[in-house]
Amino acid sequence: MLPQPDPKMDFDLVLSSSVHLYIAIDPVALSIGPFSVHWYGITYLLAFLFFWAAGSWLVRRREWLGWKSQDIGDMLFYGMLGVVIGGRLGYVLFYAFDSFLQDPLFLFRITQGGMSFHGGLLGVIAAMWWYGRTSGRGFWAVSDFAAPLVPIGLALGRVGNFIGGELWGRYSDAPWAMVFANAVQPDGWASDELRAAWQSGALDHLARHPSQLYQALGEGLGLFILLAIFSRVPRPAAAVSGLFLIGYGVFRFVAEFFREPDAHIGYLVGDWLTMGMVLTLPMVLAGTVMMVAAYRYRDRA
Repeated sequence: MLPQPDPKMDFDLVLSSSVHLYIAIDPVALSIGPFSVHWYGITYLLAFLFFWAAGSWLVRRREWLGWKSQDIGDMLFYGMLGVVIGGRLGYVLFYAFDSFLQDPLFLFRITQGGMSFHGGLLGVIAAMWWYGRTSGRGFWAVSDFAAPLVPIGLALGRVGNFIGGELWGRYSDAPWAMVFANAVQPDGWASDELRAAWQSGALDHLARHPSQLYQALGEGLGLFILLAIFSRVPRPAAAVSGLFLIGYGVFRFVAEFFREPDAHIGYLVGDWLTMGMVLTLPMVLAGTVMMVAAYRYRDRA
């Protein structure tokens, strides 16, 4: 006899009349007294650990890069500051500037809103520039080394979005579409009534693309493989960084066709152009210019 499903499971994969998975996961992974550890924070930690481990492996295997193991920790420290500060500033400026104007302290309420990749990218660029200057290596040396290590962190961040039931996709009747509890009802993961409605099949029309996983596979795993192959041999300065910008921009632009735009912004043009698309276009342009200039400069050297 099959065991009966627990009606209070955080992640339901039980048999029901619904044809779609129900994503309802407690965003808190661990609570100790008044302190809580969120899954999203754990994915950030794993991303930083991957950067350190993979970077340490690279400096041992590719001596031509000219890096030492102790450099990785210093670079990671600067990068962490850039991700956190830039990510929050970017979210406020790009996606919630009205809230900031009404209440400047909104910038520091990290539990409201979130983080922006594009802001985090700008923060990391500033951090790499500063680290390159203080270490005497130069910006492109730091950027080209770091770029191939970043996509796995991006993938982990999107997995964190998926676990948190946020940044869901547009409505879809695809067999792999999912019902996100928080998209139906705020904090819906804890609602027994919502779970019962899903089990009856009443929420099938509210299923959405799991766009967080699309992004994890595209701008995460896909971009990681692309950069890993490209950077296996020495490349002109700025070429690896340029390919990162192009690759991320293309993967993100495509993913935006499946991702639901932020509710307070919506579509900028018709029912397709989103803020995410607009912010990725300069990345593709800049990356293209960087790669062309990198190879032209090398050929003339």
